[in-house]
Amino acid sequence: MGIDQQEAYRRFKRTLGDLERQGRVVRQRKGRYAVPSHFDLVAGRLQVTRSGDGFVISEDEGPDVFVPARERASAVDGDRVLARVERRPRRRNPEGRVVRVLERSWRQVVGVYREKRGFGHVTAQEPRLDIDVLIPPGAEAGAEDGQVVLVAIEEWGEDAPGPVGAVLRVLGRQSDPGVTVLSILHGHQLPLEFPPEVEEAAERIAAMGIREVDLRGRLDFRDQLVFTIDPADAKDHDDGLSLRRLANGRLEVGVHIADVSHYVLPDDPLDVEARERGTSVYLVDRVIPMLPHALSAGLCSLVPDEDRLAFSVIFGMDRSGTVEEYRIAPTVIRSRFRLSYEEAQAILEGEREAPKKLRKALEELERLSRSVRAMRLERGSIDFDLPESRVILNACGEPTDIQRVLRLRTHLMIEDFMILANEAVASLAERERIPFIYRVHEEPEDRKVEALRKLAATFGHRLPPGKVRPRDLAGLVRAMEGTPQEQLVSTVTLRSMRQARYAPENLGHFGLASEAYAHFTSPIRRYPDLVVHRGLKRWLADPKAARGQSLEQLADVASTSSERERRAVQAERDSVDAMKVEFMERHLGDEFPGTISGVAAFGIFVLLDDFHVDGLVHVSSLTDDYYHYVETQHALVGRRRRRKYRLGDPVRVQVARVDREARRIDFELLEGR
Repeated sequence: MGIDQQEAYRRFKRTLGDLERQGRVVRQRKGRYAVPSHFDLVAGRLQVTRSGDGFVISEDEGPDVFVPARERASAVDGDRVLARVERRPRRRNPEGRVVRVLERSWRQVVGVYREKRGFGHVTAQEPRLDIDVLIPPGAEAGAEDGQVVLVAIEEWGEDAPGPVGAVLRVLGRQSDPGVTVLSILHGHQLPLEFPPEVEEAAERIAAMGIREVDLRGRLDFRDQLVFTIDPADAKDHDDGLSLRRLANGRLEVGVHIADVSHYVLPDDPLDVEARERGTSVYLVDRVIPMLPHALSAGLCSLVPDEDRLAFSVIFGMDRSGTVEEYRIAPTVIRSRFRLSYEEAQAILEGEREAPKKLRKALEELERLSRSVRAMRLERGSIDFDLPESRVILNACGEPTDIQRVLRLRTHLMIEDFMILANEAVASLAERERIPFIYRVHEEPEDRKVEALRKLAATFGHRLPPGKVRPRDLAGLVRAMEGTPQEQLVSTVTLRSMRQARYAPENLGHFGLASEAYAHFTSPIRRYPDLVVHRGLKRWLADPKAARGQSLEQLADVASTSSERERRAVQAERDSVDAMKVEFMERHLGDEFPGTISGVAAFGIFVLLDDFHVDGLVHVSSLTDDYYHYVETQHALVGRRRRRKYRLGDPVRVQVARVDREARRIDFELLEGR
């Protein structure tokens, strides 16, 4: 290669070492290097299932590699690994084993400290990790048996029986108020505070407010009726709507998004911190924002009766909701009303007084949104209505109720217009060849489609052979509406599809049946939206220069943002599940009516009628008979007495056991249900 100078050779060796650590090249015997694919090696993130098996998600767009639990070596969920492909079964994922961990995803874990025979150990509370960390004498930092602790992992056990670590912090007893959510925060390595320089930068910007120079080149919407609709407890209002009737009978709908990119500039301290966080995280008792409160709840938030800078998509629509044209422009707005979803719904239903102009705008926008939604569903968009839980806390942070979140017409209205705006900017980027971060959702894997096809057949619904289209799955979900099998089919359909992610290339969005989709509408709480805003602004200023942006940089942002999103979603789910367990702990021994929401070989899941909480009735607790799982009936059937426990059956249960560490609730069936 012509590298003969001593200093150049040293730099060359360092570069090779970096490439090897990144998994981009592999060193073989006699100092030979090659790309991983030449040795049937695949680099990617390891995703571990509940069974302990895993899949390496290939970074080269190849098929995911299945890794049995025994072949994971010391790798855990989220690690970036090299896996060697050992087998390539027909019509299934290639199978392999982990040969090297390139990058550890977990530096710290949270769990309960236990002592045994002079040594301490901590079992990670995150079920997907399934690791037990040894705490040598002197590394326990004063922790006592039974306390929840934060542990730094110092060795991962490549040359030892298992991970070894040291206690960093004692969080308290599991029963102490706030420890549950605190442990989830630390366990998922979520940052609790902003660095001082980031807070100071945000406060400096917020103190300047909006200046005359900030308004140059912006469309002025301050004389129009703009309003926001958000959850009742929201502090970061990043989207608003407006409606104006034009002289020719057409309608102008404005989707106004907080112009965060005006304040957060590339590579400044605010941007670096936002890129690292990736997203805001919404836990049951707090929000971990992507941006400091001075911006997220202050200058950037579209609060009422204050001028705010926005980036808007302005649609020209006919009365039927068909988009005839649209434009994207920086704007200045002044929100007139801040509504919760419930308040807006009450106005629509005539149960709450409101100014006539606001009521008319809500009614017209809701009517238009129904047309927009109907057109989206007609092309095959899949509408999952899976229930979500809302945890009600008292002043001490203790759960007092677990409710099902009702999906109101106003939820759907906001969703419809946000999807419309996201599709509009993505279509523009595709058409104008703007380097962009798309929100992509690829076609489901064949093996998962086959499993779904068998499930659908048991309920009398046929999926067409070969590749399925979005409208095929949408039809299946609609066919199950109102049946006991609705939640099961929706859940299995959702799990059969690939996980949505961010990417610098447009691969379409299967679930929405959309040819191009991007996240544009939440730059206060999602970093990719902020990057999308910047790309659009560059294009508005200089289309030719905008097309020269580095795709490699966008790919890096997309990958990091996808990982941060997965972390946030899991933390949010964990916080809700943990509160459900804590809530049911106070109901040990109590009896409740419920409905069988799932059936498996190991037992039945029951969703309580009084609270949006489900638990497991393990098959071992059904002592009146020997029960076996009949997949075609989605039922447990007794061998002697032929008693059946089927999906959708009403039952009565007693809360038998609650395990905070495993976040598990066990029920027992009662006679006379």
